[in-house]
Amino acid sequence: MRRVKLDRIDLRILQDLQQDGRITNVELARRAGISAPPCLRRVRALEESGYIRGFHADLAPEAMGYEVMFFALVGLDSQSDSVLKAFESQMHEWPEVRECHMCRGPHDFLLKLVARNTAHENELTTQLTSAPHVATVQTIQVIRTSKDEPGVPVEAEAAMAEQEE
Repeated sequence: MRRVKLDRIDLRILQDLQQDGRITNVELARRAGISAPPCLRRVRALEESGYIRGFHADLAPEAMGYEVMFFALVGLDSQSDSVLKAFESQMHEWPEVRECHMCRGPHDFLLKLVARNTAHENELTTQLTSAPHVATVQTIQVIRTSKDEPGVPVEAEAAMAEQEE
């Protein structure tokens, strides 16, 4: 995967795509101040170089029947590479686990999970606590989400790039 040096136009493209992945190439090019063909080439180069990992729809969990979101801090009884990888592999198999992060600190993993209701959350927590090598589980139920921004703050990068020009 080759890296491209990001210029002001690339940063604008990334910012606009991150805000609206369904934006047309024509509108994306207009906002970036270039024509459509070079804009499409830039998007493909950004994909090939690993800046863009993919596109997806942002679904409303409640509309899909998932009323509860919670986080789980998980401690394992071993930090051997085989145990860590086995746990990660198991979490990839659970559809309710939406994010799985290995952590530095008092816990080994931070998981983000969705559940249909509190009973389902309790069921998932029981499954998690009985999983192989799981020593501790601490859950935190989300009451309200006041900010949920995907990706990274491209605006800050764009402002720094303009200052360098």
